[in-house]
Amino acid sequence: MGHFRASYDCRLAKTSSLPGREYKQQPDMICMHFDRPDALGLNLLLEVKRSAPSIPITMFTVQHSEELAIWAMRSRVWEYIVLPLSATEKSRYLHSLNQLCELRRNTHGQQHKPLLERHPSLPDSIRLTAEHQKHQALNKVLDYIEQHFRDSIDQKELAQHCGMTPFRFSRLFKEVNGVGFMEYILDKRMDFAKELLNNSQMPITSIGYEAGFKDPSYFARAFKQCVGCTPSDYRQACHPTVPVIAEPELEATTAAALDSLKPGIRA
Repeated sequence: MGHFRASYDCRLAKTSSLPGREYKQQPDMICMHFDRPDALGLNLLLEVKRSAPSIPITMFTVQHSEELAIWAMRSRVWEYIVLPLSATEKSRYLHSLNQLCELRRNTHGQQHKPLLERHPSLPDSIRLTAEHQKHQALNKVLDYIEQHFRDSIDQKELAQHCGMTPFRFSRLFKEVNGVGFMEYILDKRMDFAKELLNNSQMPITSIGYEAGFKDPSYFARAFKQCVGCTPSDYRQACHPTVPVIAEPELEATTAAALDSLKPGIRA
């Protein structure tokens, strides 16, 4: 009652008889509080409802379950509220109660009563949009990729971890992130390589290995395709005053053998 005394005239019923009979004015709302609802208390609620069908009932309960909420709804309880009462829920309830009181007083004697608009908050499980749910399904995967993008990542294992088929995982991943799984990994590795080129003096071959590329030749080709220039040109553009240290070129046979290798990301 302490929540509402500042806004309403709250009176505690002295007996289990119909509240309001000892007062001149009929109450606008009957509030029934339950710590742990039992058969006796719930039957009392039904008895009050039968005795005063025109007075709405608010059921406050500490113990909550889906079955209890359904029971309250089927018993035509006007409002079912789980305690403790949050500030947001209290504000919403008071707003609805004000509307109800105004409606009951202004429509006295009218044949057709206007509809009362009530906007209860949606449960968290329903509030999420389909787009949010898609992001939520891949959140753990994206966190894992963030930590292991330099390693060999198996897309099929990630799909299985999410409870999806590889096809559905691939389609959902691209729908959420705008790029496919392989391209996403490649972009992560390129960003890491550019960071090392810009902020270290590591040899370019070593940078390729550090970024997760097992093939230096493929790293050079992929970097030029993604960035538009070679790794050495990128480093020189970032630090034009630093002289370029030529790295030993691969022998023709070694380069040809490396070119035939596949990239280090497993599909």
